[in-house]
Amino acid sequence: MARVLRLAMLAGLLAGLLVGAPCHAVGWRDELPQAVALGSGDLRWLGFRIYHATLWAGQRPFQPERPFALQLRYYRNISRERLVQASLDEMRRLGRANVDAATLTQWESKLTRAFTDVAPDDELIGVYAPAHGMRMYNRQGLLADIDDVPLARAFFGIWLDESTRDQGLRSKLLGTAP
Repeated sequence: MARVLRLAMLAGLLAGLLVGAPCHAVGWRDELPQAVALGSGDLRWLGFRIYHATLWAGQRPFQPERPFALQLRYYRNISRERLVQASLDEMRRLGRANVDAATLTQWESKLTRAFTDVAPDDELIGVYAPAHGMRMYNRQGLLADIDDVPLARAFFGIWLDESTRDQGLRSKLLGTAP
């Protein structure tokens, strides 16, 4: 009897999750089925490999106003909190989105919900959705749907802005590196 009750509770929980789940693509490739890798490269910090990045889009050359995906495959353990803080620090540094403290607090909350702790070989994939914002995936599926275009632009600017910290990686991602 206890086993039947546990199974019924589990089935109810699963049904509730499925009903409450957003109706989006199962994986990021479902959003960009025609996407091809434009370029890729490693981010290194003090000689240590941090992650391998690949930029995916449906057209060449890269058009930042069209949908695209940025796939990051990690080489090391990094906490969610560290990922969020590093992202916010770079968005502030770039100054792309001259935003107030209240907006930065909202962005921190949204990114905290979207990110996970990562370990070697884990992936986080961000999909830029013009006029909407972005969706964050891992290999298991959708992590977050963020309806915030300024946040999405500032976030992807970390890699794609002309003032990005790593110009070599940017050139590799855009497929313009020699």
